[in-house]
Amino acid sequence: MIGGVKRDHARFRQIIRGKIKQDLKKYIQHSEMFGRKGKDVVSIPMPQIDIPRFRFGSNQGGVGQGEGEAGDPVPGQGNPGDEPGEGQQAGQNAGEHGLEVEFTLEELAEILGEELELPKIEPRGQKTLKSKVDRYTSISAEGPNSLRHFKRTFKEALKRQIASGLYDPDNPMILPIKKDMRYRSWKSDVKHENAAVIIYMMDVSGSMGDEQKEIVRTETFWINTWLKSQYKGVEARYIIHDATAKEVDEETFFRTRESGGTLISSAYKLCESIINADYPPSDWNIYPFHFSDGDNWSTEDTKVCIDLMKNSLLSKVNVFCYGQVDSRYGSGQFYKDLLEVFGPEAEEVILSRIENKDGILQSIKDFLGKGK
Repeated sequence: MIGGVKRDHARFRQIIRGKIKQDLKKYIQHSEMFGRKGKDVVSIPMPQIDIPRFRFGSNQGGVGQGEGEAGDPVPGQGNPGDEPGEGQQAGQNAGEHGLEVEFTLEELAEILGEELELPKIEPRGQKTLKSKVDRYTSISAEGPNSLRHFKRTFKEALKRQIASGLYDPDNPMILPIKKDMRYRSWKSDVKHENAAVIIYMMDVSGSMGDEQKEIVRTETFWINTWLKSQYKGVEARYIIHDATAKEVDEETFFRTRESGGTLISSAYKLCESIINADYPPSDWNIYPFHFSDGDNWSTEDTKVCIDLMKNSLLSKVNVFCYGQVDSRYGSGQFYKDLLEVFGPEAEEVILSRIENKDGILQSIKDFLGKGK
């Protein structure tokens, strides 16, 4: 019975997983993946899934017990002559049925990777984090009752009784004593796994509105989800900028909006400073992501940005990603400038234009599809 329930549950999960993959673009566009987010689990709102069941046809009638003859109609079932009941007036629209299904971030990463055919990332940095894994590899004569090995305990008791002549084949009662007890014993293995840092930068000038920030929020969720599936330890740092840049926490990153001008180099300089202070490139896998509408203050500042990238940042990071979120107020010139300098096939710089929510999925593939 328990095995059947587990099979049904596994089948249900497969159906839900297929539904998410089928409608992944829709979920991303409407931010439906953010039902409730915990540390390791996301609750995903989905349409109600009806479980198949038997229904009686219109010719079914009669009573089960009590007075009446076979074939008599059941009172209160809408038969002629029944008195109307009390209640609310009948409606004509279908009700809304919702369902929330919990998925781990690891499961969501698998779905994303399968749908976008993302390659596994080959780490560059050598810094590793230690994780201890306990494996039950042997048997011990001492241990807690929760780890008692019943089969081995029984065998020890049987061997003792046979050796001492206490075993009676006609009355084979095996009674273990303390010296017969055997317990599972474990060995701790230490794994060394690569670590990574993601440095998010975003233009928060007046031209970056709520729609643009929602696009960035959705995209960073999926970037985080995928990179955390590739590295044991992932840190995230957040930089906002207009004419000046500063480091903030995640909540401030998505809620801040300024009205000043834009100097993109201020963010790149702060990014460089953070890397130099905390993340030696020989140890860490470093991923800067910059999101902007592409409206920089001057061509001179754009030259400063490009010089910083060429002479410093690109030699320190796994890949530098720039996502341009289209805005009615932004010129989009910065994307064109980077494209002209680095070209569309550059390995160390990945450029992506995100016209609207429809473009999020392709942008994610642009950034993560090279496995760097």
